[in-house]
Amino acid sequence: MERRRMEAALLVLFLGHLVTALEVPLDLPQPPTITHQSPKDYIIDPRENIIIHCEAKGKPHPSFSWTRNGTHFDVDNDPNVSMKAHSGTLVVDISREKVENYEGVYQCTARNKHGTAVSNNIVVRQSRSPLWSKEKIKPIVVQEGVSLVLPCRPPAGLPPPIIFWMDNNFQRLPQSRRVSQSLNGDLYFSNVRREDSRSDYICYARFPHTQTIQQKQPINVRVLNQAPVDERRPTFLIPSGSSSSKMVLRGHVLEMECIAEGLPTPEISWTKVSGDLPARRTSFLHYNKTLRIVNVSESDAGDYRCTAKNQLGAVHHTIHVSVKAAPYWISGPPRNLVLAPRENGVLTCRASGTPKPSITWSMNGIPIENSPKDVSRKVEDDTIIFTEVQTGSSAVYQCNISNDYGYLLSNAFVNVLSEPPRVLTPANKVYQVIKNHQALIDCASFGSPIPKITWFKGSRSISLDGDPYITHDNGTLEIHVAQAQNSGKYTCVARNSLGIYENHVHLEVKEPTRILKQPEYKVVQRGRSVVFECKVKHDPSLIPTMTWLKDDGELPDDERLIVDSDSLTITEVTENDAGVYTCIMNTTLDHDSASAELTVVEATPTPAVVYERPDPPTDLELTDQKKRSVQLTWTPGDEHNSLIQKFLIQYEDSLHHRGHWHNLTEVPGTRTTAHLKLSPYVHYTFRVLALNAMGFSRPSFPSRMYKTDPAAPDENPTGVEGFGTEHNNLVISWKPLSGFQANGPGLHYKVMWRQKALDSEWTTVTVANNSKFVVLGTPTFVPYELKVQAVNNHGDGPEPKIAEGYSGEDLPIAAPENVQAIIVNSTLAEVHWDPVPLHLIRGHLKGYKVYYWRKHSLHKHNPDHMEKDILTFSGNHTRGMLPGLHPFSLYSFNVRVYNGKGEGPPSPTQQFKMPEGVPGPPSSLLVSNPNLDSLTLEWGPPHDRNGHITGYTLKYQPVNNSNELGPVEEVALAANETSITLPTLKYSTRYKFYLNAKTVTGPGPAITQEVVPIMDEAVASRQVDIATQGWFIGLMCAIALLILILLIICFIQRNKGGKYPVKEKEDAHTDPEFQPMKDDDCTFVEYSDNEDHKPLKGSRTPSNGTVKRDDSDDSLVDYGEGGDGQFNEDGSFIGQYSGKSASRDTAEGHESSEAPSPINAMNSLNSFV
Repeated sequence: MERRRMEAALLVLFLGHLVTALEVPLDLPQPPTITHQSPKDYIIDPRENIIIHCEAKGKPHPSFSWTRNGTHFDVDNDPNVSMKAHSGTLVVDISREKVENYEGVYQCTARNKHGTAVSNNIVVRQSRSPLWSKEKIKPIVVQEGVSLVLPCRPPAGLPPPIIFWMDNNFQRLPQSRRVSQSLNGDLYFSNVRREDSRSDYICYARFPHTQTIQQKQPINVRVLNQAPVDERRPTFLIPSGSSSSKMVLRGHVLEMECIAEGLPTPEISWTKVSGDLPARRTSFLHYNKTLRIVNVSESDAGDYRCTAKNQLGAVHHTIHVSVKAAPYWISGPPRNLVLAPRENGVLTCRASGTPKPSITWSMNGIPIENSPKDVSRKVEDDTIIFTEVQTGSSAVYQCNISNDYGYLLSNAFVNVLSEPPRVLTPANKVYQVIKNHQALIDCASFGSPIPKITWFKGSRSISLDGDPYITHDNGTLEIHVAQAQNSGKYTCVARNSLGIYENHVHLEVKEPTRILKQPEYKVVQRGRSVVFECKVKHDPSLIPTMTWLKDDGELPDDERLIVDSDSLTITEVTENDAGVYTCIMNTTLDHDSASAELTVVEATPTPAVVYERPDPPTDLELTDQKKRSVQLTWTPGDEHNSLIQKFLIQYEDSLHHRGHWHNLTEVPGTRTTAHLKLSPYVHYTFRVLALNAMGFSRPSFPSRMYKTDPAAPDENPTGVEGFGTEHNNLVISWKPLSGFQANGPGLHYKVMWRQKALDSEWTTVTVANNSKFVVLGTPTFVPYELKVQAVNNHGDGPEPKIAEGYSGEDLPIAAPENVQAIIVNSTLAEVHWDPVPLHLIRGHLKGYKVYYWRKHSLHKHNPDHMEKDILTFSGNHTRGMLPGLHPFSLYSFNVRVYNGKGEGPPSPTQQFKMPEGVPGPPSSLLVSNPNLDSLTLEWGPPHDRNGHITGYTLKYQPVNNSNELGPVEEVALAANETSITLPTLKYSTRYKFYLNAKTVTGPGPAITQEVVPIMDEAVASRQVDIATQGWFIGLMCAIALLILILLIICFIQRNKGGKYPVKEKEDAHTDPEFQPMKDDDCTFVEYSDNEDHKPLKGSRTPSNGTVKRDDSDDSLVDYGEGGDGQFNEDGSFIGQYSGKSASRDTAEGHESSEAPSPINAMNSLNSFV
């Protein structure tokens, strides 16, 4: 038997070298693999839906089923349970069912045609946080100095609760060597004191899964001080006796406690009788009362002794610890096997445990002894040996290892495939590594049989299988110490009996990042500035990032701290700035760092400061001279109490621009050296200027001249273009290089061109002192590839970029075809055409033009209109809209394509007819024969008929004095009518008339007119015309002149005196104030104001105080047509003529502001005749 085991072990060892576990790409057939499942002990929250996970992969994708408590669980028949799509995960809706009904042991099965995988047994239990049982706790009265235990006894929860003691104010009760909480939650007093008296000892239990807290009823403790208690040696409260035992599982946490009572309070210590305590895994809690060892192993078994000791003695307790172990893997779970037909392989399920576990095998979820026999399979305890497997024998094997303390269940498939090799690492992947570091280049592959990996570098002449290269079993190539010469292209070749596959990757070995100049220790006065330099060298292809730290933390957010590319400047230093400053230069591959300390001291008193511009720098020196660079150093001048902010470096080119100084670069004011990049073929002279807050210094004295050697051009002309000015030429132009860019004497240009489509040889000419070249005899408008290269006496510039251009354009030679017009409406048409082929356009397509013109209206006897309109459609359009067309008209049109040269021939002229539209307004609307209640309307037809007139519509409505419109009357009229008489109109009412014409399309806009019917045509005619007659105008002028003469005569008579009734009284009582004049005889009455109403001489004053005229006084009313002082109904005068004499204000207020009509003016004239 022992010999057979030995033979099996040797076979396993041999086969293990042949076969390695592989990850099968998902596009290949394979049995199911469970990728995610819920834990074995699954405690759920009863307030949320239950989700039991089961995810698997395979090809084809597996189907899923479940068992519950060992029997099939029919998911489809339970309305509260659903399974996620493309998954085996169960979702249980607990809104309509109790959680308890779904507790149990679940197992998931995933299967496809190649095998079956099963999950662990998932024990689903709901978390529980029961309430504390109600109890009445009596107060505890104890004598000072004795021991005391306050029990907690929390309700059993799932998982167990976390215990802590607090008071009524939710403050944790203080614990010490004397008072502490045990592992079961009870509160132990080694001895009590009077200060332990309180009524709020409360035990709390927090259930972590549901985040709920339960509390016990408060415990009241009273400590009496009746008699002194004697001191005593320690005794253990827990554990009891001199020894005890404890069992713990491997990998779990071992916690042992010893709590003793005594006076004074004893101290606890721990030892391991049979060895030393594991220092890294051991801790002491609760003031040394608890010994805790994490991640327990078999070596932790043995006897542990706890000792309680005070000044009166000591007591010991020994705890015997035994370590058991649930099954655990020795070399990991069994791995999937991918075998080619007739290959050999091994599945190993090697585990251990205490007690020793038993091993059982299943195939596709069925015990292997009940599975179909297979001569290629042999089970040897924890190993299955496969010999010369056959196609179709793929399956999933389950290994179950169990003992009294747990189990392990693992799935591993055997997949029999014939597959040529493939490389899974992405092609052309770039690996970057720092010089002198390890380089690992992947070549992940798959194939069946397993491919053999071979590596090559560069030309693939020799495989990489010796120093410094190491090829690992998984195909990875290792270079232990990478050097620059290891950079390059690597080829990974995967080969098996079915084929070969190559993959290319690249390795780049980068220079390490190094700090060349580290920051230095600084002592600076408060208020001054300080600069830490940190100059770094790094690989130029890596992007560096400089970070500064202060005391290993971020820099303060202070504008006084200025971070530059290679320095840190702190201005106006304060005491808080003291500390250690670290510069860290990071790249994507490595980093380097350096630190320096800053010490801040008090500033010494200084006299009054005078600020001036700095003195110019001196002692300019050129060092480290190279072809394209030079190092410039200088000595700063006196800064005159103002910190130099920067230095400006200028140069003069004595060869090309003598006497002109150009700015080259700037450096911070803390530097006194600059590395200058130079151009070839320049005679450099440098000078430096310093800048502070007051301005720039004078320039320094120039440095000695530094001549750079000529070289080939570094760049080529830009702006290369190709275009034609004639149909048979190509003009190549470019922006020439400056003398500074020429890099040497003899600058000229190689101009190269070729037709793009023919891929012919380049034609080359040399051009000097010009920026364009004309190629003659080119075909019309063909694409060319162009290059212009700068050349001087020292060589050619870099390979120029290819530009594109076209030879000259010519007029298009073809017209658009399939031209047609589509009528959209009566004023809009859409023209369509086929695009002209590009080779017939003979140039850059600019667009299409539509020429169109109105031939004539479709009415008879209409002349032709030949004015043409043009609409341009830019771009490659094939249709366009023609807006604003005349309805009921005949149009002609053609279409032309145009390019940069001009238009092509027109398409054949076509015609289209526009449909009828709505007509324009009637040409006129006149009113004739107005009578008292009727009038006649006459009109002319519309100028724009836009079709056949089918009739007219007349609408009219009255308008009152406030311009409000009344009801509308409507009359339909025939197309041949041009007038209408409207009877039964209202007398002297204004009317508004609307007249519009109609076609079959609809009515057009209306013409409007307003008219007032009058009672007599002759009167109306006179009223309208009299004001415009010449005789009437002359008569009115004569009347105005006569009135003026009468006023003058009255004024003269008043001044000279005369024979009128009150003359004598005026002589006797001269009144300087103006007095009112009577209207009828030019005599005056005496004046009376509003304050004095006494009757004056020469006037008649009635009792009401008003002044009346004599009966013989004339009135204008006598010459009117009415006796009430009102004129005719035309409203030209409203109100009575009054002879009242009052103050000027009153008289003015009573005057009418309306002008009289011409008839009333005639009547008024009679009173003066």
